[in-house]
Amino acid sequence: MMIFDLLAQRDFMIAVLAAISMAAVVFTFGSSFIVKSEMKDRIKRVALEREKMRAEEMARLRGNGGAIVEGRGIRRSGETKTYMKSVVERLDLKKAFQDDATLDKLAMAGFRGQGHLTTFLFMRLSTPIAIFLVAAVYLLVLAPAERPLYLNLAYAVGAGLVGSFLPVVMLKNSTDKRQFSIRRAWPDCLDLMLLCVESGMSMEHAFKRVGREIGQQSPELAEELALTTAELAFLEDRGRAYENLGRRTGLDGVKSVMTALIQADRYGTSVGQALRVMAEEGREQRMMDAEKKAAALPPKLTVPLILFFLPVLFIVIISPAMIKVFGPGGVAGG
Repeated sequence: MMIFDLLAQRDFMIAVLAAISMAAVVFTFGSSFIVKSEMKDRIKRVALEREKMRAEEMARLRGNGGAIVEGRGIRRSGETKTYMKSVVERLDLKKAFQDDATLDKLAMAGFRGQGHLTTFLFMRLSTPIAIFLVAAVYLLVLAPAERPLYLNLAYAVGAGLVGSFLPVVMLKNSTDKRQFSIRRAWPDCLDLMLLCVESGMSMEHAFKRVGREIGQQSPELAEELALTTAELAFLEDRGRAYENLGRRTGLDGVKSVMTALIQADRYGTSVGQALRVMAEEGREQRMMDAEKKAAALPPKLTVPLILFFLPVLFIVIISPAMIKVFGPGGVAGG
């Protein structure tokens, strides 16, 4: 009852609303700074990746087989801790957790470089162990209850097994967010690229200009276009740069456009015509997605309507009659 009395006080409700308002203001201003810092980090990673590719190409031209000599001032993105690297190498975690698609999955999530791979492999090992230890301490020391020891250990082991999937789930979540941002901005990117190509720009300048313009809408897509611009400038095979863009994004729409550009570059067909067709298909696909979401809205509203709206409607309709029947002077009250 003391809680309800506290909630009924006017001064307490004013203080709660003021605290919520201040938290919303702080979150609003803080999120803007976080977005700016993330954009700076993405630009920095793109610059580092461009320097890395330039060093690889220069080493290949000198006859070094594409190897990068350490200590030339080229920093690798995604640098990791020394203890993580030593654990991964000593326990040979690459053989245990890495497969052919691991690097592609990390690239689709925006993580490139050996450092991010090492961190991911280390997290695959350390996360279940840490969750097991936390669960064991909680079940055996803090809240043992009356369960037997083996049952508490079984619960802790189960928590550790569930925690082993946590890095994969987090990587999948990052990939989905990145792909959603790229997919949403891709039709506009194709339109801008078509305008640049028809105005007489080369593909390198078109990618560079569109990446600069699309950065406000999708920093992820701007980052990928900047990397593709660097690859087009330093790689001998332009088709390889297009294939890398499709592989890093993992989206069918991007892959189809890159395939069309590869065919246009290989057979000498019109790039503008290919981009025009793909841009029209992208706009149609976006309209179909919007119509699909609109068609799926009524079934999604059925359950909230039944649970929240109809009971309130019945109460509003029936309450006056109930008050007349059971109130003073009514049939039941008299």
